[in-house]
Amino acid sequence: MIDVPVVMLNVKAYRESMGASGMELARACERVAESTGVSVAICPQQTELALICREVEIPVLAQHAEAFEAGAHTGYVVLEAVKEAGAAGTLVNHSEHRMTVADIEAVVSRAKELGLCTVVCTSSVATSRACAVFEPDFIAVEPPELIGTGIPVSKAEPEVVRRSVEAVKEISPGTRVLCGAGISTGEDVRAALELGAEGVLLASGVVKAERPEEVLLSLAKGAV
Repeated sequence: MIDVPVVMLNVKAYRESMGASGMELARACERVAESTGVSVAICPQQTELALICREVEIPVLAQHAEAFEAGAHTGYVVLEAVKEAGAAGTLVNHSEHRMTVADIEAVVSRAKELGLCTVVCTSSVATSRACAVFEPDFIAVEPPELIGTGIPVSKAEPEVVRRSVEAVKEISPGTRVLCGAGISTGEDVRAALELGAEGVLLASGVVKAERPEEVLLSLAKGAV
């Protein structure tokens, strides 16, 4: 569903990613994907998921979804709704929206039934290994202390990336590993790929940038 190497942008709930600004970020991702041939995906704000899915051709993922089946669950986003919106899948267990192990397993399992992609976020080698048992499509390694710092995990804690790749592949060879936290330049992307990752997951390095599309272009070129 999602080619690798991939640059995956999570826009979170930043003001800079709301409304028209969020749509422009999605279109910038699409333009960069078209001009470089590199896979670029976006995780828009939940309120704009369906709209952005209709407007761009690149993979679009929800930022979070529950394992509940469709029904009486006020205020929750269920996987059936994510699929109906046209999304390719969802992030799971982001450091800002943690889930229990049981719920992670349930979301991954239910997403498989619905043909949706899952990107499970982890914080360490141990959690990467534990989540690999569920065989998600992607595991994104993000030490929480580095998120939003501009310090890439590929440089600050390279062994976390390298050992996570080894641990995941040993258990689930088909699961791709992404490098998250602190990614902001093409050099960071290149370093992550050299450690065995098959892409990156990032947020503020693009969303808060003065010229987001230029940053995206630099990131994509680092994956070539």
